[in-house]
Parts: sequence; structure tokens; C-alpha cells
Amino acid sequence: MPELRRRSLKNSVHYRIEPRDPAAHLFEVSISVDASDACGQIFMLPAWIPGSYMIREFARNIVRAHAECDGKKIPLKKIDKHSWQAAPCRGRLTLTYEVYAWDLSVRAAHLDQTHGFFNGTSVFLRAAGHENLPHVVDIRPPQSDVYRKWRVATALPELKAKRYGFGTYIASNYDELIDHPVEMGTFAFTTFTAHGVPHDIVITGCIPNLDLARLSADLKKICEAQIALFEPKTKRAPMKRYVFMTLAVGDGYGGLEHRASTALICSRADLPVIGQKEMSEGYRTYLGLCSHEYFHTWNVKRIKPAAFAPYDLQVENYTTLLWLFEGFTSYYDDLMLVRSGVIDEAAYLKLVAKTINAVLKGVGRNKQSVAESSFDAWIKYYRQDENAPNAIVSYYTKGSLVGLALDLTIRAQTKGKKSLDDVMRALWQRFGRDFYGSLEGAGVTEHDVDALFDEVTGLSLRRTLDRFVHGKDDLPLEKLLAPFGVSMPDQQRNAKPALGIRSTKDGNDCKLANVYEGGPAHRAGLSAGDVLVAIDGLRVTANNLDTLLGRYRIGDKITIHAFRRDELFSVDAMLKTDDVPQLSLKSEAKPAAAARLRVAWLGQ
Repeated sequence: MPELRRRSLKNSVHYRIEPRDPAAHLFEVSISVDASDACGQIFMLPAWIPGSYMIREFARNIVRAHAECDGKKIPLKKIDKHSWQAAPCRGRLTLTYEVYAWDLSVRAAHLDQTHGFFNGTSVFLRAAGHENLPHVVDIRPPQSDVYRKWRVATALPELKAKRYGFGTYIASNYDELIDHPVEMGTFAFTTFTAHGVPHDIVITGCIPNLDLARLSADLKKICEAQIALFEPKTKRAPMKRYVFMTLAVGDGYGGLEHRASTALICSRADLPVIGQKEMSEGYRTYLGLCSHEYFHTWNVKRIKPAAFAPYDLQVENYTTLLWLFEGFTSYYDDLMLVRSGVIDEAAYLKLVAKTINAVLKGVGRNKQSVAESSFDAWIKYYRQDENAPNAIVSYYTKGSLVGLALDLTIRAQTKGKKSLDDVMRALWQRFGRDFYGSLEGAGVTEHDVDALFDEVTGLSLRRTLDRFVHGKDDLPLEKLLAPFGVSMPDQQRNAKPALGIRSTKDGNDCKLANVYEGGPAHRAGLSAGDVLVAIDGLRVTANNLDTLLGRYRIGDKITIHAFRRDELFSVDAMLKTDDVPQLSLKSEAKPAAAARLRVAWLGQ
């Protein structure tokens, strides 16, 4: 870093970003280069952000822009939807532009009088041909004294700025610049150390009696467990500092991974409260989210699919391997909770059962493999509509079950000598550890994955991998769990009559969001978007559908009145139970061999 600091001011790309008008949600940004393209410098903004596989067209939020050469205005023309070209300039070329920031998510940028947040992919234009130079960014505060208590949270290395302060920060290249989100405002924060590496927790939002001490203690356990998984001997993390930044809102959930930080959004009710020691479902979900994004520090930020090495952020980057990078991460996120001791075995098995039932609920699993789901993420998973449960399978949830199935298979067939942990460590050692920082990297191919599984485990797993990854059949989890003393009873006999729908509230109306293929509603002719009015002459509201259905038995025939658009119609439906099993997982005390396998798997 000292050498980078010395040469950065002499030969670098310079940015300035300022919350110019928080009430109007406008950042003002400038980019300056000293040796611009003699034919006219091209600047472009990414069309998507790594970790969120959908073209988002961030350039649509650039309100206006102008270019100057040594302080004199020069022509600037737009050459495509996310690119601009300045007239030739022999001096210092500066492009200044405004970015509208009103996306309350982890993917883009948001600014108002309470805080500012941005990802570099949303605000920092790329100077074509200058990507490998050092990039210096001056992060400035709003001009009004109203914001004098604002601070800055980011994992970007400081140049002249002080920790949590406004000022200049530095990145070794454009790729690093846009991989460090920035939060500014009057956030709460604390720091813990995991295997020698400082980890900051930054929480934005009004959260009364927030128990930062408990959150810090729990995250420390999770982070140390993950570091030790990938580096069991050295316990060395791949970053010098890490930042968890969370925006707490009334109702929200999401996360996005970065090389040394993560941006999260959650319900404030999910965060721990001082004096409440029980583990609420919301807090467990939040810890699982943190665990998921932290695991990405290795799996996708450094171990990458070949299609992402390097990223091309102007177009889609297709890969069939998201089941490994997102699915395996989803497997390990909750597994790290139980291995670190944050939750117990029973709680973990309950989470796995919930995932199994969620996957079995959608008939899309019979039409799409997790490899196909990975490839089609750009047009299907990230663009879900009302028919999604009937047409697609999630490479997150089923991908996590693929990870579970492979882990159980390896552990059972090697009698506990090998596991999926060994495969992940081998991926890290060969495709992640030695290539961090390289723009080219050494991306993983599907062939690499197949070969590595066999080599590391000593088993012949290619047919199993092909069955689990490219096949559409349900995974044989009951059979695979048995050697670990875990049974999978089905509680479907206790099921109540159902229509085979998912409904939402639309004011006081009960509106159909999804109609599951093969269910009573589908067979009766109901569709997503229909508003239920009455069942056998009794009014249906947003809150009483389950109560009304509870008066009937499986096999009963009912008459439903509904609106489609503004036209009233009626249909007859025969109630049935969901075809989806209501599975639970139960661990048995014996036999001893199964208990030993289970302890090695879960770490308890």
C-alpha cells in the first residue's frame, strides 16, 4: 500500500462524490484523467452488479453530465445506453454528472436526509483504458451543517481520510473500487476481532435497545468458524479488515457480498434487543444472512466461475455453476450457525426441513435443473413472475440441498474421512487463494468441479454430480440422512384443506399471487391476479381465507366467486390437501456410529 500511495497521486484516476442534494436524492460525481484517449475518451457505467445476476441499467439514473478540458467545457455525446464519449482533450479531462439515488436496496444507491449509501457500480463511471491504474476517490459530506455528525463506513483503504471519516480513499484498480460499498450517516457501530482481523458492524436506522454486544459475539463465532474451515492450520483470513453494513427498516431482507464487506437490509425486529436472550426466528434469519454473505468472501469473490474471471459488467456473464457458488453458500450459511454454536442441532435440522419443504412445494423443480437455473438466472430467477413456482427451481434452495446431499454422500462413503469441507478447501487453494487480486484469475469450469470432487474424495462421483446437478428428480435425502441417525417423518396426515395458492393482501381484498399447477384453484380455472370475493356465499377478505377453509374437509366441493379485472365470475373447486410433503427432521440417539457421523458433520 505505501508504494500504491506514492504513485497514486501522480498517475491515477480521480473521483469526487458528494451528496449534493439529499432531499432530491442526488449525488454529484466527477471523474478526472490526465492522459485521455486522443480520439476522445470513453466513459461507461456497469449494467449490472456482481452477485445480483440481472441487467439493471444503472446508467438510467444519471440525470445530466458535462465534460471539461483543463476547466473549459468541451462536447460530450452519449454513444450507447451506458457510455459517453468526450471530445479530444490534451489536458486534464473531467466529467461531472448527477446520479439519482432512490433505490432502497443493497444493489444500487440511496440518499436522503437520514443517510447515504452507494455501490460503485451505480455511481462511478469507468474510464476505458484506465481500469488498471490506481483509483482515488474523495468522499465529501453534504454541505449543510445539518449533516455535521455524519460519518463514513467502507472497507476501501484510506488514503488521507481517517477511519469513519470523509476524505480520500484509494483502490488499486477499477475492479477494486466498485467492490467496496459506502455508507454515510449517523450509524451505530462496533468492532470485533476474528482470528486477528478487525470486523466492523455498522447499523443504519432507528433501532431502540440494539444489543450490539450480543451481535458482535455471535458474528465473531460465525466468522472464526468460516476462516478456520478454509484455513484450518493458519486461521488466516483473505482480507485485512471486514465491514458488515446493515440498513434496518420496517420490513426488508437482502444481502450482497463484496471482497471485504457486505451490504445487508433487514427488518429492525430481526436485530437483537438488550435483555432478551432467547434466539428469535428473525434474529436467526439475520445471522444466517450474515453467514451467507461472509461465506461469499471465499466462494464467488475469490473462487469464481470461469465466466466471471474477469467480469464483463456491460453484458450478461453466463455460467451453469451458480448452484455451487450460491447453492453451496446457502448450505454452509446455516451449517456455520450450528458448527459455531450459535444455534443447536434441533434448530439447524428445523431450518433444513424448511428448505426441503420449500423446494418440494414448486413443481418447477421437475422442469428445470439447478444447472439450467444457474444459466437462466438473468431472465428467470431474477425476473420471477406469478408462474415462477410452476416453471423454475431456485439454485439457492435446491442448490443448498445438492450441497447437503453431496456432503452426506461423501461422509458416509468415506466413513467420515472426507467431506464437502475438503472439496471447498481444495477449490480455495487452487482457484482462490493464489489468484486474489488478479484481473484474469483462474476461474472454475464445470470440468474442474467434476475432476476435483473425484480427486479430493477418492470416490467416483461424476454420475452422482450429473444426477444431482443436471437431473430434475428429487434428491434422495431420506436415504442419505439415515446413516447419520436423522429421520425424515412426513406430517402431511395433519394437513388441512387447501386451494393450492399463495394469496396476498390488496387493501382488504384477498388477491391470488400464485396458483400452483395441479392444485384445486388451477383445476377450477382460477389465475394469479384474481380477487376472491366469496366462498359458498360467505365473503372472503384479506384475513379470513384460512378460517373459511378450516370449516371444510378434504374432498368437499365449494363454489368460489371472484373478480378477474372488473368482471365477476364463479367456479367450483374440490378441496384437497397439498401434494407437498410436510417433512421434519429428527435426530436419534443411537446407533453410536450414526451419532459420531452426525457430530463430525454438525460439530456438536
